[in-house]
Amino acid sequence: MTETASRPTLEAVAARAGVSRATASRVVNGGDGVREPLVERVRQAVEELGYVPNQAARSLVTRRHDAVAVVIAEPETRVFADPFFALQLRGISKELTAHDSQLVLLLTEGRDDHTRVGRYLAGGHVDGALVFSLHLDDPLPGLVQRAGLPTVFGGRPGWSDGTRDAVYVDSDNRGGAGVAVRHLLGLGRTRVAHITGALDQTSAVDRLDGFREAAPDPDPRLIAEGDFTPGGGERAMRELLERRPDLDAVFAANDLTAAGALRVLRECGRRVPEDVAVVGFDDMLPVAEQTDPALTTVRQPIEEMGRLMARLLVGGEASSVVLPTTLVRRVSA
Repeated sequence: MTETASRPTLEAVAARAGVSRATASRVVNGGDGVREPLVERVRQAVEELGYVPNQAARSLVTRRHDAVAVVIAEPETRVFADPFFALQLRGISKELTAHDSQLVLLLTEGRDDHTRVGRYLAGGHVDGALVFSLHLDDPLPGLVQRAGLPTVFGGRPGWSDGTRDAVYVDSDNRGGAGVAVRHLLGLGRTRVAHITGALDQTSAVDRLDGFREAAPDPDPRLIAEGDFTPGGGERAMRELLERRPDLDAVFAANDLTAAGALRVLRECGRRVPEDVAVVGFDDMLPVAEQTDPALTTVRQPIEEMGRLMARLLVGGEASSVVLPTTLVRRVSA
């Protein structure tokens, strides 16, 4: 579902004109090779719908470098250990390949890397940028904006530096968390705990909000902060068991966190799902199907999110998109 559903898209123009999206894009962006009758139909559809192209992204249609920067605001140790990033990069790579564009991967290890990335983006080496895994105090949005590049962000923006109109792709984190909690309550669980993700990221904040909305009068002792890693899940699970040893369910902010929580529950002699039911978030098959027991989780279409980010960038679309989530039931809950 689009955040700006009332704003006409290039797809709507193409449908109104009865042409392909590629044809509509060529006409809107001043390309040639389109027969005059089709040009007139597209122009008429543009006028009737009031379509306004994304001016910042139009330069991508006439690419100079055939390269797009993919900026992940995480150190390489995190990126290469978390299958989430591999799935999203696969989606991005497939879409860019289909448009004959190369992927240039940029990672940030620390503050010095932000300056390096900003300098690279401003140096005219790439035609646009895809940026994700941002943290709330991250300077990257400002650096990207100053570079003047067409950009699409992965995840709902949470910053306030003038990029409020940024185009982004996200999943329904809040709604998905609510589905997870209601599923646990439907199983008869009454003491549902939550292990959060890193709370300087909007996805973790949204999932915590969804948990709080769905859980009846949640006890603050049933919430422990994690960091989207197995180690963070282990630490938070131990903390929760110390505070509320009577807990009977856990909603973890992602599958890696859930995997860490499952290990601690097993070490402590808690049976899953008999004693404690566990639900994760992501549905990353390398993780969810190999935990013991197999993990019930909220699925977000990670690879499709990557493809859509690249598609919006290459197509010059100005509308953000939030994709739906679904519950995938396995053994753990």
